[in-house]
Amino acid sequence: MRVPASRLPSAPGFWRSPLRGPRFTSLLGLVLLVGLTVLFATGLLSYAAYNPGLDPVNDKTPDRGILGFYLFAWPTDPHWLYRLTQGVHVTLGLTLVPVLLAKLWSVVPRLFTLPPARSLAHALERLSLLLLVGGALFTFGTGVLNIQLDYVFPGSFYPLHFYGAWVFFAAFVAHAVLKVPVALRNLRALREERDDDLISPRPDPPTVSRRGALWVVGGGSLLMFATNAGRSFDGPLRETAVLSPHGGPEPGHGPGGFQINKTARYAGIDPAETSEDVWRLVLTGRTGTVRLGRARLLGMEQHSAALPIACVEGWSTSDQWWRGVRLRDLAALVGFEDDPPDVFVESLQRRGAFRSGALRANQVADPRSLLALSVNGEALSADHGHPARIIVPAAPGVLNTKWVARMTFGDL
Repeated sequence: MRVPASRLPSAPGFWRSPLRGPRFTSLLGLVLLVGLTVLFATGLLSYAAYNPGLDPVNDKTPDRGILGFYLFAWPTDPHWLYRLTQGVHVTLGLTLVPVLLAKLWSVVPRLFTLPPARSLAHALERLSLLLLVGGALFTFGTGVLNIQLDYVFPGSFYPLHFYGAWVFFAAFVAHAVLKVPVALRNLRALREERDDDLISPRPDPPTVSRRGALWVVGGGSLLMFATNAGRSFDGPLRETAVLSPHGGPEPGHGPGGFQINKTARYAGIDPAETSEDVWRLVLTGRTGTVRLGRARLLGMEQHSAALPIACVEGWSTSDQWWRGVRLRDLAALVGFEDDPPDVFVESLQRRGAFRSGALRANQVADPRSLLALSVNGEALSADHGHPARIIVPAAPGVLNTKWVARMTFGDL
């Protein structure tokens, strides 16, 4: 049976909400213009924190080409840098979800406009809009699923989110170039243009004003912020992060009672392998190979550093007091007394991503970079990486390798 043209989504009277209009859409668009720019910038910083030049160890994104650029070696100062940038990235992304959904709802009639292209400029606008909508749903969707530790998407989150973000932001830039001047004119106009394609010719009676709708969107964003931001802190504030798996009370009490991501059981760590009699740290470098037991490491000069753990999912801990042997002192044992190089670190971990990782020479040289043997005055627990783990200022949590088995020093 043929559907009447008036009942098709492309018909002018199909979309009846009285809330849609150019000023409503323009205001949401300008909020996203600022928010998404910050979101993309902090995403690039997160990419840089993994030191993509150390591929294929840290960066497992295939065929990234010119998109794999980075402008500087990730610094170690300030020591809370990754905690800040990734916390902003994830929290801002969640906070923008209601704004993004409202913006997509406000422009949905344009997705069905006929003819598909009235001019070259209109065709470019429609193409950018389709890529923008698809890219936004994919990028935000994979990001939210990753935060929730719900890996239902095919493949690895890292390359999927990476390429999705580039497609989305390219479409976003093209769309912004075309629409920002129009949005500014709409916001400056005293009256809304009645012939705009977003305004229904036969609107339904309003149940809420446009100002009320904006308050609803703003309230949704505030709710997302309030129920997620607390995971970047310890103590009572973490319990406010009710929508985040890493919210709620700390996992346990005492010196080791702070957040973890992977337990020793999940990583497949056999307690027999980490016993004092069996476990040895294997160091390889310019002068050969050295094997050190935990007792030998404890006999070396010990240093302390107050550093947080910060993860790509946006959660972090406050500074914990770590104590152990400086990485540069370990490099000196295998021939790098004055010029510590990059290091490739391997773990006893048997499954999961980042069973190995690499650190830049500037990270190895930092006096706060440790092979930690204890935290907050007590020996590391199994879940925190016993018998030894890496801790480096400003590094993503996955590069602070736990259950370290081997370290290879040299240019990577």
